[in-house]
Amino acid sequence: MLTPLQKAAYQEQGWLVLPGFKSPGDTAAVCGRARAIVEAFDPAAGASRFSTRDRSLVADARLLASAEAVHCFFEEEALDAEGRLVVPKAQSINKIGHALHDLDPVFSAFSKGPALAELAADLGLVQPQVWQSQVIFKQPQIGGEVGWHQDASFFETDPITVTTFWFALEDATLDNGCLWAEPGGHRGERGELRERYVHEQAGGTGRLRMEPLSRRPWPSTATALPLPVEAGTLIVFHGLLPHYSAPNRSPRSRLAYTLHATCGTAAYSPRNWLQRSAALPVRGFV
Repeated sequence: MLTPLQKAAYQEQGWLVLPGFKSPGDTAAVCGRARAIVEAFDPAAGASRFSTRDRSLVADARLLASAEAVHCFFEEEALDAEGRLVVPKAQSINKIGHALHDLDPVFSAFSKGPALAELAADLGLVQPQVWQSQVIFKQPQIGGEVGWHQDASFFETDPITVTTFWFALEDATLDNGCLWAEPGGHRGERGELRERYVHEQAGGTGRLRMEPLSRRPWPSTATALPLPVEAGTLIVFHGLLPHYSAPNRSPRSRLAYTLHATCGTAAYSPRNWLQRSAALPVRGFV
């Protein structure tokens, strides 16, 4: 699928933009399914807020349980101090995760197939294992910032192999919070893993925390590049690539869908937050 020039560009800059990877019909199907999941969701049943700026807002137990389930997580600004919705329910959800690709038929069909399997092989993934899927809404006006980070912080393997598949379900623009990435930020000294999100268990209890590994500063929009793309585009990027997206203060949402895959030949850390049991074993793109 990928040309030698595309493979070289991926190795050099750390990402590749593939316009039109998904058809309008494919994107419409998963957008509709995502909205149906939100419509069926009962806020009274409880859900955590989600914020990359303050991870204490995400209840550890609910996040851990979502590894083998489909859960909704609120936008940080969707609730008031008493936990009451201040926006309509349809506009309150930050994301849905994290086993859509295995548990929901519509998302499963979107997340698998020969095209993705061939692309994964071209990117160097051996025996791919897809650990996580999530719909990211980036709601109008209140869509939260996603601070600078590396996806390898959340899916550590030895060696590091995690690769992100980021599908634009709607147009992603500078106004509504498109991705930004640091060219070549996955290579050399700049590509060192800066932090690691770990699940610590002691005395029968556990907690999630971000463990700092490096004092290297994150890039900024002065040194990074924006990646505005049209709906249907797939952006694939290396797990060590620093990336970011700004808050959405525009009147337009920015739906995206992501998959995170690692090589089955690499050792997956038992301290990673996301683990699978024998009841729902991790699978690939086929």
